[in-house]
Amino acid sequence: MLMSTSDKAAKLQYGASTFRVLRPGSHVLCAVSGEVIPLEDLRYWSAAHQEAYASAEIATRRLLGDD
Repeated sequence: MLMSTSDKAAKLQYGASTFRVLRPGSHVLCAVSGEVIPLEDLRYWSAAHQEAYASAEIATRRLLGDD
């Protein structure tokens, strides 16, 4: 069975204000919670850590080292 791009996690390169798709996919996983984040809903990430986050709260906790 072939998987479509919509079934796969994308691989992204995170920049300061945008990201670049390195491998097509429909979503990424939150680095802290493992939650699936559709690319169209991705708002929070760390360029320094190259990680995506599901919410502002999770991103803040991670960046403060409270995760």
